[in-house]
Amino acid sequence: MNSATVRNLLVRGMLAGLAAGLLALVVAYFLGEPRVDSAIAYEEAHSHEHGMEVVSRTMQSTGGLATGVLVYGVAFGGIAALAYCFALGRIGRFGPRASALLLATAGLLTVYVVPFLKYPANPPSVGDPDTIGRRTTLYFLMMLLSVLLAIATVILGKRLAARLGNWNATVAAGAFFVLAIGLAYAFLPAVNEVPKDFSATLLWQFRLVALAIQLTLWTAFGLVFGLLAERVLDPKAARQANAKAASAGAEVTPVPR
Repeated sequence: MNSATVRNLLVRGMLAGLAAGLLALVVAYFLGEPRVDSAIAYEEAHSHEHGMEVVSRTMQSTGGLATGVLVYGVAFGGIAALAYCFALGRIGRFGPRASALLLATAGLLTVYVVPFLKYPANPPSVGDPDTIGRRTTLYFLMMLLSVLLAIATVILGKRLAARLGNWNATVAAGAFFVLAIGLAYAFLPAVNEVPKDFSATLLWQFRLVALAIQLTLWTAFGLVFGLLAERVLDPKAARQANAKAASAGAEVTPVPR
């Protein structure tokens, strides 16, 4: 893969990340912000300190949210595109679209779901401000371990395939990943700073919404980037797919009389 191809994929990855960020923004605004408002209301009801807001809540939930999610989406898309360039051809004989979806699925699981199961997202008012540095360090440590173990799992599976066959090698490598993650869960310290009177329903709704945002982001990126990458890596297949779609549309178009 030459530098021009990498550059084209990087640009398309950032565009796909922007598109995925727009969809994630819709989910975050309509599903996430009401839960954040409820958590802030709880915090204000239990706090005796009422400082002046530097940025209004309205700005935080609109312009601030949009800026944060879209900038994150573009950066995320660029990094994922570079990972795609590295992984393409090394994870099996998959086409551009299948490789993009496979990368998105693996990324969602290793970068978000695995750390989330150990250190789930918490709404405002949950967590001691004095421990935020420790909690952040633990979360990123869990993320790093998950990514490194995923890479080790792929390498192990490829090395075992010649000896055990693809199916048995996949099962063995998957068992290694689950066991290694289980040990990481067991040895890393737990964090439980949820107030006793905090609504359990609100807590789990917030966590499910956080998961839904990431699921939307990664799935949309995989679908959009796969389409864009195919036009770069396999333009002939892309033209054939467009021609089939156009002919199918022409067949169902009624003929005026």
